[in-house]
Amino acid sequence: MSSQWISVAASDGSGYFQGYLALPQSGKGPGLVIIQEIFGVNENIQKTADLFAEDGYVVFAPDIFWRQEPGLQMGYSAEERQKGLDLMAKLHESQTIADIQSAITALRAHSAVAGKVGVLGFCMGGKLAYLSACRTDADVAIGYYGVGLENYLAETLRCPLVLHIAADDLMVPPQAQQKVLAGLADNP
Repeated sequence: MSSQWISVAASDGSGYFQGYLALPQSGKGPGLVIIQEIFGVNENIQKTADLFAEDGYVVFAPDIFWRQEPGLQMGYSAEERQKGLDLMAKLHESQTIADIQSAITALRAHSAVAGKVGVLGFCMGGKLAYLSACRTDADVAIGYYGVGLENYLAETLRCPLVLHIAADDLMVPPQAQQKVLAGLADNP
């Protein structure tokens, strides 16, 4: 397994964003875009990317906050959490999804990618993975404890989606979970 930071051009011509690329030992594999939590492409996200690369995926974790604070890598203190929440509140949703599409497109074009490209995200990234299933050409999307999904249930899924939400998740309260389950009940 090897890793490096690479640059990807934003589709709106506004510049380039960095991301962490982890390659499998085999040199080829299906692609996976990992979307960060509010803490940036920190050590935890990098280790997660490395673990998926060890399982044979070509993994790219783009810097979602690049338009506000490029290269952000935070820990989990109360102050860092608040900073991450503030940054998340300022994200321009359509720009962010366009950046994720740019990450998907770049990964598909990478010589190591053989096969499909999926999107996987955690918390804020879980919501963005859900939106990627609705608004990008990802082949599959997986969301872990995605926040705010209940606000997007009118969107149409374009690819298979798997959501993981813990029953006692404080960030996704029972009322939100019930809305998500009811809103997606007709999807296989």
